[in-house]
Amino acid sequence: MTAYEVSEWSDLFVATAGASAALAGLVFVAISINIDRILKLPGLPERGLETVVLLVAVLIVSVIGLIPGQGYVALGVELLVLALVLGGGLARLPTIGMGGGGREARGWLVGRWTSRYGGALLLAVGSLSIVAAAGGGLYWIVAAIVLAVIGAVANAWVLLVEILR
Repeated sequence: MTAYEVSEWSDLFVATAGASAALAGLVFVAISINIDRILKLPGLPERGLETVVLLVAVLIVSVIGLIPGQGYVALGVELLVLALVLGGGLARLPTIGMGGGGREARGWLVGRWTSRYGGALLLAVGSLSIVAAAGGGLYWIVAAIVLAVIGAVANAWVLLVEILR
């Protein structure tokens, strides 16, 4: 079944490894260009870190998916460990601008929380699905990758464009 055959997904993992590594490098450069402004605004340094963490997580997922000869259970366990580390690491970041004071619009808050934690949550769901060989398997991992990249790109936009307004 394709959802649990790791070898069927190697092209996806190669593509996402390259894309996420390139994006992470560009974010580093972009942050360094705007570092003075980023450091002056509360919550933006953490948002920069969050952005890099999301992209590096996609890179690690991709590398794990490219390990030759591993079965679906090993893949699922490795990805579950990564999901727990990712979720825990993101939870340790300050939540400035993520709901303090009730001033933000509800839709904005949902978007922020989803972009921060959605990828880790979908990665955990996918990992458990892979281990159980039921419920969608690697398709959940694709959703996690897409959501993490969307979250990282949205954060990068804020770090590059919105702070200049």
